[in-house]
Amino acid sequence: MDETERSYWIAFSRVPRIGRVRVGQLEDRFGRLEHAWTAPASELRAAGLDAATVTSCIAARETVRPDDELEALARHGVQAVTWHDEAYPKPLQEIFDRPPVLFVRGALTPADAWAVAVVGTRRVTVYGRQVAEEMARGLASNRVTVVSGLARGVDAIAHRAALECGGRTIGVLACGLDVVYPPEHKRLAEQIAEHGALISDYALGTQPRSEFFPRRNRILSGISLGVLVVEGDTKSGALITARQALEQNREVFAVPGSIYSPNSRGTNKLIQDGEAKLTLDVQDILAELNLSMAAHQMEMTELVPAGEEESVLLRCLTAEPAHIDAVRRQSGLPIATVTSTLAMLELKGLVRQVGRMNYIRTREAGAARP
Repeated sequence: MDETERSYWIAFSRVPRIGRVRVGQLEDRFGRLEHAWTAPASELRAAGLDAATVTSCIAARETVRPDDELEALARHGVQAVTWHDEAYPKPLQEIFDRPPVLFVRGALTPADAWAVAVVGTRRVTVYGRQVAEEMARGLASNRVTVVSGLARGVDAIAHRAALECGGRTIGVLACGLDVVYPPEHKRLAEQIAEHGALISDYALGTQPRSEFFPRRNRILSGISLGVLVVEGDTKSGALITARQALEQNREVFAVPGSIYSPNSRGTNKLIQDGEAKLTLDVQDILAELNLSMAAHQMEMTELVPAGEEESVLLRCLTAEPAHIDAVRRQSGLPIATVTSTLAMLELKGLVRQVGRMNYIRTREAGAARP
């Protein structure tokens, strides 16, 4: 995407009522958001926008300057990544309410494909602090990126634990990336940007509001392979994240706690209802997500580029087990090629053998939705 067009994506991110659906409508109608920005109200209505949204678009032109938006991002060291860009996280492409624009301070890397969110209460107990530290440290030590929300309590503990052992961590904010909330985490935010990334779908200058946090959580879970809930009551933000993870077909893990502790009511209920896997140590997460060899899988991904054979076999596999003979027939490839390519895909963490020469894909491909 050229920078002129990118500036209009950023500009539209400031327009109230413009999100995934309406950006799609504008693209379908105008091809480029640059053309939509200057279109008359009648054309915006023809694109499918309701009257209130058309009014918002027209009003935004008076105060938002696309060129100024690019300059402001550059001053703050922030990048704007649209869902058409290679840098847009592939797991995030899979969720229903994916943000059209993701603002990034720091750097997202291929290693972040192996990410787990660690969330929990702001009023963490001594037990919760110990668990959050151990889990985050264990994930980071296995080269799994730790994702959290920069909040007080479990979030901050998880970020710091990952940083202390030299791991990567991503902070997902419910405000613009030039705003740090809570303010006492300013130094922590700087460290995260240096050794990972801060991300948000809110434009610069956006102040945090209570309704932003549940929407922020869809990104927190969407960018991750799974979500670990350390502590949280039944109506906590951590439980909202867990519910969103389930809707996004992500794995949910929960640490059990005392039946007398309010902070464990939510996690224990998730386990009791079968919505989360009871988690006693980090190996439970690594094994369930096929991350026990994450470091080796990353090395193989870097060393061995995907060829046509890999692409063909991945198209033949789904979440349902398929025998190697069926894969060979469907792919039309020689059995020797199928065997060797499946072995390579398994090393890269893209497929898994589930017994008796049956294979499944470990994740759906992160193809962009139309």
